[in-house]
Amino acid sequence: MKVQTLRAELRRTSTPRAKRLAATLLLITAMAAFSGSLFAQVVRIPLPNSTFPISQGVWVGDTLYLSGMLDPDLGKGITSDTKTQTVNTIVSIGHALEAQKLSLADVVMMHVYLVGDPAKQGAMDFSGFMDGYTQFFGTKSQPNKPARSAMQVAHLASPNALVEIEVIAVRTRVKGKGSK
Repeated sequence: MKVQTLRAELRRTSTPRAKRLAATLLLITAMAAFSGSLFAQVVRIPLPNSTFPISQGVWVGDTLYLSGMLDPDLGKGITSDTKTQTVNTIVSIGHALEAQKLSLADVVMMHVYLVGDPAKQGAMDFSGFMDGYTQFFGTKSQPNKPARSAMQVAHLASPNALVEIEVIAVRTRVKGKGSK
């Protein structure tokens, strides 16, 4: 039933019960029309140059979920310490975000997986991670700091990986012409 028809019916109705029913139907119709805009669109970003069965990231509305990333040098057989892997991984995340017209400033959540470092008797090198991390977050040029979890894990998918980081970023809407 069209909204105009419901409004006309509401005006013609004389009993309080019928008016409540017509008003309820009008509200339900309006809510149904509005609810179509509440469902978020899901867009999957393929993993570049890979047949691996995961997405590099998934957009859900204005939120981007990036899969865990490693230091790209590991794929070249180059191994390094936690700090260097952290820096290289965050740079790689920055490139993935830029490809989606985002930046590290848009990161709202970070999950960090650290393998126990043999040079630290098997303990995670959290200070090495922080030395790399603080080059990108909470700085004068990029003051935004995401919510974050960091945990030690037994192993990562790549044999020499000490760090894997996944992030969630949100595209903020900028008010411009015609916006309220």
